[in-house]
Amino acid sequence: LCRLPGAAAGRRIGGTAVSARRLTLYVPKRDELWYRQALEADPATMSYNMGYDLDFAGYHRDTGCIDFPKDQWAKWYDCSVGREPLRFYAYLARKEDGAWVGEVNYHQNPGQSWHDLGVLIQAEHRGCGYAAEALALLEYQAFEVDGIHMLHNEFETGRAAACRAHLSAGFSEYRRENGLIELLLTREQYFARQSRQRE
Repeated sequence: LCRLPGAAAGRRIGGTAVSARRLTLYVPKRDELWYRQALEADPATMSYNMGYDLDFAGYHRDTGCIDFPKDQWAKWYDCSVGREPLRFYAYLARKEDGAWVGEVNYHQNPGQSWHDLGVLIQAEHRGCGYAAEALALLEYQAFEVDGIHMLHNEFETGRAAACRAHLSAGFSEYRRENGLIELLLTREQYFARQSRQRE
């Protein structure tokens, strides 16, 4: 698959075509994966991920952290970056100073008609409203640039801030069971919302 114009590694994208006030998407270069490594090694950032019975190497149940050693970077990068529309990955960069404050991604779910998404805001930058802007940027990338059909996310019902951010970004509740909430946003819903906001 070809990398899309404007989404070359190490370049900012999304800044001119979507109205995120403070953030833009930045597709990292391979040697910039140290930031992803630091995010996943930070117990405060990864606390939402702790306590699960996940069966894969490098997961730390007591903290939620995930090992991401440098010898895994090349393989992960080749699989995850520049693979639109199957998958997309970028850092969230603050416009005022270029500082990275988190990451976003989506990937096609092979068993469903949607792409699963992820938004991770670094712990020290939480509570600033960045999640809503991150979702707006990811929606623009997904629907207007990559032309995908549907975005989906699932998390615990107790994560009230995450739920509010998704609902304010246009997602609707799809299912709620076993302590989990699933939210969806279709391409049609996205464009209808964009049209209403322009009126």
